[in-house]
Amino acid sequence: MDATDRAENGLGQRRGLILAGPTASGKSALALALAAEMGGSIINADAMQCYRELRLLTARPSEADEAQAPHRLYGVRAAHEPANAAWWREAAKAEMAAADYPILCGGTGMYFSALVKGIADIPDPGETARAEARALLAQIGPEALHAKLDAPTAAKLKPGDSQRIARAYEVLIGTGKGITYWQAQPTDRLQGWDLKMILLDPPRPDLKAAIETRFTAMLAGGALEEARALLALGLPPDAPLLRAHGMPELAAHLRGEISLEEAKTRACLATFQYTKRQMTWFRHQKLVGTTGMQIIHSRIGSHTQFSERNIADLRNFLNSPG
Repeated sequence: MDATDRAENGLGQRRGLILAGPTASGKSALALALAAEMGGSIINADAMQCYRELRLLTARPSEADEAQAPHRLYGVRAAHEPANAAWWREAAKAEMAAADYPILCGGTGMYFSALVKGIADIPDPGETARAEARALLAQIGPEALHAKLDAPTAAKLKPGDSQRIARAYEVLIGTGKGITYWQAQPTDRLQGWDLKMILLDPPRPDLKAAIETRFTAMLAGGALEEARALLALGLPPDAPLLRAHGMPELAAHLRGEISLEEAKTRACLATFQYTKRQMTWFRHQKLVGTTGMQIIHSRIGSHTQFSERNIADLRNFLNSPG
């Protein structure tokens, strides 16, 4: 099929792919293979890979990989410029519009949901409300601040989730309404796109082994030095990049609190536990229902060798009528 055929499905809708799955499941390798097959551009849908400072620890594609196909929204934010779903959605839509065949690749479910379903248009609560919320959080702690939220919002947040609690409180005092009120308002759903979805769901033992192998390679490649350089920036404690997989554990090692081997063990365990939550989200989140969108789940193993037959089958799947 030529580029024009790939771009539309015959109904005036643009075609594209959501390639999702847990951390270390092989998404980037498959994205490269499909980009070559479909003439596609790979658009990052991983919250941590948006930042430029932790290339190793966030497993961003290498320069060699980036040379094989267009890569967009990788390493485009500085650590002191927090990314969020609203920013990513607008940036991703612009990159999708510019691509012959967009391949949205990542494991941040909230980003995919924001893209497909739209995102709540929450008014800016203002700097005064933000400062008050952060100050009160530091003064009384997350559980006490949680008790000050409106009942519908409090019911949805865990008392220890300090970042989301502070955000909810600043919205409440800054707008006069709870964040759940704004989230219930109609959203701008994505239209004009015929998107299919491939969800990688590797066996748990394979995924656990892949996480351990990858983290070992990260350390050998200089991840500890990367973590040290990030800490030297003096970022605020709630900076998102400080929560990247492996970063809290390596930070603890650099403070002299644990050995490097213990940091590695803890990081791999925490990452594996996170992948369980990722897959729970993908299995239960309903991304269907958006006008012009079709999402199909196809599972392949994390260590599948992407043979010509594998790719041909996936190409037929991606080019099939909705």
